[in-house]
Amino acid sequence: MKRMLLLVLALFSLILAGGAYAADEGDIESSVHQESIGRVETVIYGAPGAGGMFMRLERIERDLFGMELPGSLTERQQALLTFVEDGTPTQPSLIFKIGVAEWITNTQVNPSQPLSDRMAVLEIALEGSPQMGALSARLERILAKLLPSGVISTQATIPASTVIKANFAKTLTVRSVAQGDIVELNAAEDYIVGGVLVIARGNRVFGEVSSVRMPRSFGRPSEINIEFVEVETLAGRRAPVMLGPQSQRAFELDAGTAGAAGASIAGLALLGPLGLAGGFLVRGSDRQIPEGTVMYVETKEAYTVAGYPTTGAPVSPAPSPVQAPTGGISYSDPFAGQSPADFVPIDGTQVPPQSGNF
Repeated sequence: MKRMLLLVLALFSLILAGGAYAADEGDIESSVHQESIGRVETVIYGAPGAGGMFMRLERIERDLFGMELPGSLTERQQALLTFVEDGTPTQPSLIFKIGVAEWITNTQVNPSQPLSDRMAVLEIALEGSPQMGALSARLERILAKLLPSGVISTQATIPASTVIKANFAKTLTVRSVAQGDIVELNAAEDYIVGGVLVIARGNRVFGEVSSVRMPRSFGRPSEINIEFVEVETLAGRRAPVMLGPQSQRAFELDAGTAGAAGASIAGLALLGPLGLAGGFLVRGSDRQIPEGTVMYVETKEAYTVAGYPTTGAPVSPAPSPVQAPTGGISYSDPFAGQSPADFVPIDGTQVPPQSGNF
């Protein structure tokens, strides 16, 4: 444990030296700072906290590292954001590392769950029972078991118009949603670009309810209209998505989609870029979108993000853009054009990609 605390302090010294920014202490309570700490709290606890910045930072640091960290509030806040969300050239972010650990262990990620719950699931699977102690130390212990050579991260570009298959995370009804509500779906499969995992099964697709209409007179049906906005990547970054021609075609070709929605295809309308809101409109007497309903979206543009280089992943030619995806997708041979310098583990040494199955 002492060695782990020293490692954490050394890491934070590096982050503070290279990433801290100057800011007036009086600006700490600004909405920008509150929002950024709220993002960290959401990763660790499942939702933003309440109270003053001092109290919230101290709680995060104790739970994450087992101790309060040195530096000003601004420096500590920026260091936390770097540690949790951004990572450094030699240290992938906490979001990336917990996602890799989950994917290797359970073939999916669970980003909507608090970090403590995610760690408990990993520890039960690998050690038989949940453990105690600082969350960062527990994660590093799990990673040392799974990847003795360290966590490898490399950049990969998700092509534009990549079709993503997802399922609604919970049932939506005209009475349970309102205009402006954020809707979550879960990616139904892995997306692998050039042998690099960029989106894992369980990563989220986010949409926004653009309109809701209750059943009206003269038999006019209820309506829920959803505009899809972003897909979450393994690294936690969000790539913009939409309903476009490729995702619409995939939806139409998937014969099971209408059945999963509990309505006939006539009750499901895809409104692409030229439609009412570029969204997904459900009409009918069911007045709901059941949990598990299948949906397809596509990336608006090419998006470069940190990913995990896989081995033993299925490799196949790029699917036709009008085909409904049915499994993990690879766009080229693993590690094509990569060199050992592109793969950086947590200890900062350069090593070639690992081989063999996990």
